[in-house]
Amino acid sequence: MTGFFRNIWKKWHLAVELTPLLILVITLKILSHLLGFEIISFNALFSSIIAASTFLIGFLISGVISDYKESEKLPGDLASSMEILFDEAYILDKKYKSKLSKSFYNFLVQFLDSFKRWFNKKEKTLKLFDTLKKMNDYFLELENTASPASISRMKLEQHNIRKMITRIHTIRETSFVPSAYTIVEVLAIMLISALIFLKLEPFYESIFFVSLVSFIDLYMLVLIKDLDNPFEYPDSGETKTEVSLKPLYDLAERVKHQ
Repeated sequence: MTGFFRNIWKKWHLAVELTPLLILVITLKILSHLLGFEIISFNALFSSIIAASTFLIGFLISGVISDYKESEKLPGDLASSMEILFDEAYILDKKYKSKLSKSFYNFLVQFLDSFKRWFNKKEKTLKLFDTLKKMNDYFLELENTASPASISRMKLEQHNIRKMITRIHTIRETSFVPSAYTIVEVLAIMLISALIFLKLEPFYESIFFVSLVSFIDLYMLVLIKDLDNPFEYPDSGETKTEVSLKPLYDLAERVKHQ
């Protein structure tokens, strides 16, 4: 049941979190009606504002979604590259049974653990790059025993991991067109404010109209901001729209049983 409720929360958490804001908007609308502050008449301008807001939100979400879809692949690709390194280290350890091969395998285990700390922002990207660079020391020593093909495969995966870390860091630390966020936020605030002071009869229809438009605008804004950083993990783990790190966790479990 815990997993069931967790899935329900993941699906509805944004709507639940927006409920207080929506109640505030409805309360202000009711007060505006009771106090006679509904001074704006409904006209074609509202249709234009709503259309402009929809267009800008669509523009933002199309850009964010493309990054998000790419981000979904990265943990799996990262786990695949790490598993190739583990396979090579396992073969070397079984073949030569040397302290060096065992040390290299343990180094990879610690390196895999460091990814969890890095994703939770408990380890800096620079330190992760330094750890990745230390892999070269093992490659240099393993050249005396391992075949050139094996070293080449491991160097290739090291290169792939470096590219993926760089890409994840870039996605995590940058936003998609910050100025576009600003205009959409301003437009949403102005639209909701105008709806609060809009005179529309009958009153229950205006409440429904204000609630619906406000909910859609606020929901999309929060969703876009959530999707813009798919690697922002809280201490409790993946709870919202973060990309799943399950491939890395599964790899860590498999490594423990080798």
